[in-house]
Amino acid sequence: MEAVIERLSDYELQRGKPMPNTIHGAIQANLIFELTSRYRQSYRILSEVTLATEPDGSTPDVLLYPSFPLDYLSVPAAKRSDAPLLCIEIQSPSQSMESMIEKTILYFAFGVQSCWIVVPSLQAVLVYSRPGQYHFFHGEDTLRDPGAGIELPLPGIFV
Repeated sequence: MEAVIERLSDYELQRGKPMPNTIHGAIQANLIFELTSRYRQSYRILSEVTLATEPDGSTPDVLLYPSFPLDYLSVPAAKRSDAPLLCIEIQSPSQSMESMIEKTILYFAFGVQSCWIVVPSLQAVLVYSRPGQYHFFHGEDTLRDPGAGIELPLPGIFV
């Protein structure tokens, strides 16, 4: 029997994570919409910005920084060296929960104050306030993240 060798796409090689599927993309868009609708004045909501985490950098699906103006005349660094307040990761079918938890540990070591793991198959979000400590939100819950000052009804994320 011949072994099947699965080749990684350029996206996966460059970002070190699986290529998003339709569900991942919809949830990411919904999160950005919900966060922007409610918190645009307080936060700069970014998508897929690479952080200068060690050893190779990491690219969360969604990031929140305190609000700042964009300087369209300068070229930003390829990797941000300042920690966001919040990193959000959306689990892909090929990612283990262990690998998702490892990302939260990496982000906290970088200086992030809060991390969310979105689990599409459960329509749930784990909100980490530090490594190993999280609250689980699902169904009709309203997600509450006191560290970031965020409240979001989950039905808007999993539409």
